[in-house]
Amino acid sequence: MHKDSYGLAITAASAEAVTAYNHVIDGYLGYRADMARRMGALMAIDPECPMAHCLKGYFTLLGFNQAGLPTARQAAADTWRLVAAATPREHSHAAALDAWVNGAADRAVEIWNQILHDWPHDILAFRLAHFVNFWLGRPEAMLASVRAVERHWSHAEPAYNAILGCRAFAHEECGYYTEAEAAGREAIRRDPTDVWSAHAVAHVMEMQGRRGEGIAWIEGLQSNWSGANNLKHHLWWHQAMCHLERGDFAKVLDLYDTGYRNHQSELTQAMPDLYIDAQNAASMLFRLGRHGVDPGDRWAELADRAEARIGDCLSAFTLPHWMMALAATGREEAANRMLDAMRDNADQTGGLNATLVRTVALPVTEAVLRNSQGRHADAVRLMRPVIGEMYRLGGSHAQQDVLEQLFLDSALKAGLDADVRLLIERVSGRHPVPPHRRIGYAMASAHG
Repeated sequence: MHKDSYGLAITAASAEAVTAYNHVIDGYLGYRADMARRMGALMAIDPECPMAHCLKGYFTLLGFNQAGLPTARQAAADTWRLVAAATPREHSHAAALDAWVNGAADRAVEIWNQILHDWPHDILAFRLAHFVNFWLGRPEAMLASVRAVERHWSHAEPAYNAILGCRAFAHEECGYYTEAEAAGREAIRRDPTDVWSAHAVAHVMEMQGRRGEGIAWIEGLQSNWSGANNLKHHLWWHQAMCHLERGDFAKVLDLYDTGYRNHQSELTQAMPDLYIDAQNAASMLFRLGRHGVDPGDRWAELADRAEARIGDCLSAFTLPHWMMALAATGREEAANRMLDAMRDNADQTGGLNATLVRTVALPVTEAVLRNSQGRHADAVRLMRPVIGEMYRLGGSHAQQDVLEQLFLDSALKAGLDADVRLLIERVSGRHPVPPHRRIGYAMASAHG
């Protein structure tokens, strides 16, 4: 029996294997792009390490790609096979992976929370719970987890940055912007390469309408991101959002081509349909379309990816974004197949995600199509009953905004003044920047 960097017992063949395991965890916390190499080294050194197989399953599921489910299921089976002689904590991780791979992400979070109650230094359980709670629309659970765990950590521990970054983002999503920015800036002071903390502060600036600061913040830190994974694309998306608010559409498209949808990037070539990259791209092109900006052929590439993913409903929040691409390119046959596949998934698949797809993602995704067809009143009719439930699809306030703009665009074009007022009142209450100072809402703010 050995101990990892956090003093936790781990079943491994040698100290060398534990070092390799620690290197993997460090890479995960730091959003490193070389995770496949790190995992390969761990597996080569200790192919019988139960947590190595558990990590393989976890990391596969993080991509929200149905094509990875067989790999994740095999990893779960291998973990169970190897965990018989392992520690109770490792048994719990095997159970969490098993729950997640079988569609019970909420049950996985419960198990990680129990792990953290018993072993508050399990940074893996902490970070996974933070991730899944975010994509289940549970910012209050993210914050509760930070508050429960951080008192057990010393500021002197290197991984404390991960606590700070999650503290920053959880506070931001709960609307506590001063606390969020302080934690994020402290994390960056400690480690300028910390992309998660840089991202949390960017969110604060987005929510407070600090566009010039947001641009300067990202430009000032991006030289530190050479080894980062796709999260750096999302940071460039945040920069583009600041330029969008300033009406600098040429810069938004330039960042599309060189940053958040850069086809020359090795990361984008390796994972052209990663959920966060697809969300970044589709949501920005939709916003630009509302302002009459011609995207050229940029939608076509996204629509090709969307067609290839029809039937994959693992990321409920990504589904309306895929539909944006199909709708923008006039692929109605594919769009209808996508809606049918979503209905089939909801009918045939159990668990929380299937419920979210059926009750929230499906009407919103159909509304995207109806909006593109000029059936604007139908789009509003579909979205109106679930507008207060869209947060359950996950995504930040900044990301959810595109769905609110979809509702507003449909209501405006349908001449439904009461629904325009409803939406303006909604965003006025949820967003600290008044609608007349936000480019997507200024044209309709008089209705409020």
